[in-house]
Amino acid sequence: MGLFSFLTKEIAIDLGTANTIIIHNDKVVVEEPSIVAIERAGNKVIAVGRKAMMMHGKTHENIKTLRPLRDGVIADFQAAEAMIREMIKMTETKKPFFPPSLKMVICIPSGITEVEERAVRDSCEQAGAKEVRLIHEPMAAAIGIGIDVLEPTGNIVVDIGGGTSEIAVIALGGIVCNKSIRIAGDDFNYDIEEYMRKQHNILVGERTAERIKIEVGAATTELENPPADIAVHGRDMMTGIPKEIIVSYTEIAQCLDKSITKIEAAVLTALEMTPPELAADIYRTGIYMAGGGSLLRGLDKRISHKTKLPVHVAEDPLRAVARGTGIALKNFDKFPFLIK
Repeated sequence: MGLFSFLTKEIAIDLGTANTIIIHNDKVVVEEPSIVAIERAGNKVIAVGRKAMMMHGKTHENIKTLRPLRDGVIADFQAAEAMIREMIKMTETKKPFFPPSLKMVICIPSGITEVEERAVRDSCEQAGAKEVRLIHEPMAAAIGIGIDVLEPTGNIVVDIGGGTSEIAVIALGGIVCNKSIRIAGDDFNYDIEEYMRKQHNILVGERTAERIKIEVGAATTELENPPADIAVHGRDMMTGIPKEIIVSYTEIAQCLDKSITKIEAAVLTALEMTPPELAADIYRTGIYMAGGGSLLRGLDKRISHKTKLPVHVAEDPLRAVARGTGIALKNFDKFPFLIK
């Protein structure tokens, strides 16, 4: 820490499709949903994060709620910039006399294009960052889990987020082979919405679908400790009147089956691309899982059954990527995999 260290503020951002986490001084200072509420008339930001999430699906014509990220990449440039700017303000306990210059490490999906990468960098620079480095999500997840990524040992990481599922084989501080598919938590929500519409003739919103996924979501119909059935409220498609139905975990397991099969196929594809020496390491170390999607009941067992490999779920899977990004920030100039 130098004499003028107060003039520089170092932050690590896990810019996710569903949630954004900001780490400053090794602490999680912001953990908010990636959503913005905007006033249509003046295009003014009214709320960001949890407050905007409360409005989602309940707004009138003068307010719109936007999710600036879709499938792990920026879909709405201005909304993303406004969201990053507001969330950076949340990290400040008191208004600084001199606004510090920001040094950032941001994580991005591994299957991102150069144009999408540029959009992330530009959004951060517009939000006030002087220096920006990028790190791929599976690499950040591996560091966050506690894997020594610089070792000449192969490890496979499966990071299931809100917009993308990233599968990467990591060795010697780099990604040897990776598979990135745009099927993840958001698709699970969409599957649940579709299932409710087709099977129960009931319309539910995105937030209700998310609640169903968290409370009774499962990847298999054979769970050791099954969750209790829950009551779901929505609009009856036939009468238009609000209605209640009871949903069990077996129903949700069936409706998520198609999306989970695609994730399993992506894991198998990544294993097929793995060089033989690293495949031998992976046989010993197994598969590491991170991201909110890995919390889906029975998913680890299902992937283990499919690949015949042991599966380890990260201690705090929702924050694994953010933790890894925070460690990368501390080694800003040392890690070879930080993209300048």
